[in-house]
Amino acid sequence: MDLKERIESAASVREASDIVFDEIKRMTGSRYCYVAYVDPENGDSVGIKFSHLTEYCRHYEEMGEARFKLPSSGKYGGLLGYSLDTGESFFTNNPAGHPAAHGIPDGHRKVSKFLSVAVKDSEGILGQIVAGDPPENYDETHLRIAEEIAGHYAGVLRRFWRGEIPRE
Repeated sequence: MDLKERIESAASVREASDIVFDEIKRMTGSRYCYVAYVDPENGDSVGIKFSHLTEYCRHYEEMGEARFKLPSSGKYGGLLGYSLDTGESFFTNNPAGHPAAHGIPDGHRKVSKFLSVAVKDSEGILGQIVAGDPPENYDETHLRIAEEIAGHYAGVLRRFWRGEIPRE
């Protein structure tokens, strides 16, 4: 079974997220990864599979998610929120120098290379895939790989938004 089929045939968002997490890390060489969906009820960004970069990550994992509320401004903000706010996928090998960067949250491990893909379809943004710190710099090839995987994940998230598959 190829990667597209593995992701798109997942029986839940959790199952698809686990596949996406493993494959993004493997195919881009990234040390870290974060896979999220946008909650169709309130617009929150919900990390469902993620590397542990803070002391709170164990707590988030026990809860089953790392939820970032959609601010009243309608923009998540910062480097993490940039692809969700703009719908644009990007990478930077100097995260602190990116125009959307506004510092690292207290207790968060520093990431020196950052890639973020908006998971979307023709109807809108459904989620996000973020990766960090491969052994080499990110380039357009890494971005294309992540965008292709995001395209497959978008189909799963659209099914979730329609109530056709469960989260877990």
